[in-house]
Amino acid sequence: MKIHEYQAKSLLGKHGVPVPEGQVVNTQNEAMDVAEKLGGNVVVKAQVHAGGRGKAGGVKLVGSSSEAAQVCNELLNSNLVTIQTGSDGVPVDKVLIEEIIDVKKELYVAFTIDGVKKKVVAIVSEFGGMEIEEVAENNPDKVLTLELDSSLGASPYKTRKLASFLNVDVKQIRPLANVISSLYDVFVSNDCSLVEINPLVITGDGRVLAADAKITIDDDALFRHPNLSEFYDPAQEDPFEKQAAKFGISYVKLDGDIGCLVNGAGLAMATMDVTRSSGASPANFLDVGGGADESKVSEALKIILLDEKVKKIFINIFGGILKCDIVARGILDASRNIDREFPELVVRMLGTNFDEGREILMKSGLNISLVNDLKEAADSLKSD
Repeated sequence: MKIHEYQAKSLLGKHGVPVPEGQVVNTQNEAMDVAEKLGGNVVVKAQVHAGGRGKAGGVKLVGSSSEAAQVCNELLNSNLVTIQTGSDGVPVDKVLIEEIIDVKKELYVAFTIDGVKKKVVAIVSEFGGMEIEEVAENNPDKVLTLELDSSLGASPYKTRKLASFLNVDVKQIRPLANVISSLYDVFVSNDCSLVEINPLVITGDGRVLAADAKITIDDDALFRHPNLSEFYDPAQEDPFEKQAAKFGISYVKLDGDIGCLVNGAGLAMATMDVTRSSGASPANFLDVGGGADESKVSEALKIILLDEKVKKIFINIFGGILKCDIVARGILDASRNIDREFPELVVRMLGTNFDEGREILMKSGLNISLVNDLKEAADSLKSD
């Protein structure tokens, strides 16, 4: 579960991580009041679950309370389009008004999980304020990644090593190490999958502050944190993805026009690669899982077809627990219960009950291209 910056900073504050003075608001009058209390010179930040806000106009420095109110009014009830959103953007329902910081140095600090090594890792760089991917590509020697032993956690030795790597004045190493240790506490105690502070700043008067914060909490651990359920903001989620979640379907909306239905995440990634190799573009990532039944397959197709951009659907199934004839019946059920015209289907099915599944589809009367391999699939997906 992603949470907003102001919510992330409330968690940081509870664990002793210093944050700028500020307050979240949802009206321009509130923005004016908060800005006045902070002296007028403030930063106004749109609260959305997407990076790239600054470049998209979602973060603005203002010089007066009236200007803060004006910017707040412009942002509220608008949709912010960033490099991490679709073309429709995401709604802005709240803005964060914060003091302007006298920044002397910007740093990057994050904790996340390495799925391959099955360990928590700390990542730091003295190049804060930039995308860490860009830093890693252009200046890999400026990024330090340390694995953390689950039994020892962020030991003093590790936190000092991380702080020392950041090329700061020796007087700043201890306070930085303390903040890094506190960030690890945030990560572990809230079952996070990501805690990212970019930038963590050193101010002109020597303070260490989390100027921005991004926190993601493991959905499977939320039952241990009922107090965090109030942080959930459904308005930030894609409506198709919310619909898919109701049926336990893994779905991510993309910008293409070829709907994809697959069983298995690895096969789904390969399916999208094949789609792109044909010159087309996938409209979604969708994995119905290995144990789907007819109704789940049907619901998956209905969700795909909620996207009006979809003009063709690529179904790529390797039958195991999910048998091919079940998939075929699910396709037929969806075709009978959809309001829009059913598009052409490109279907590749192999595995359990393969022959039964193909026979059902061949007799369905639907516009279906049955293919035997990925090359044939790519050829069938090419534009006419």
